[in-house]
Amino acid sequence: MPKMKTHRGAAKRFGKTGTGKVKRNRAYRRHLLEGKAPSRKRNLRGTVIMSKGDAKRIKQLIAYVK
Repeated sequence: MPKMKTHRGAAKRFGKTGTGKVKRNRAYRRHLLEGKAPSRKRNLRGTVIMSKGDAKRIKQLIAYVK
């Protein structure tokens, strides 16, 4: 059977940590930022580790991404 292909859309949105956990960017930081408090915008910076249930699906899509 041929190799699975990496889902390119998922590969651009998700990454893996050194231990194999899936990391993602936070939502709500694209537009309408004037109405959001500075502390809220600060907390939306950076990446977070995905929950186990969601990460299981994403791991299949990005099987070959490092």
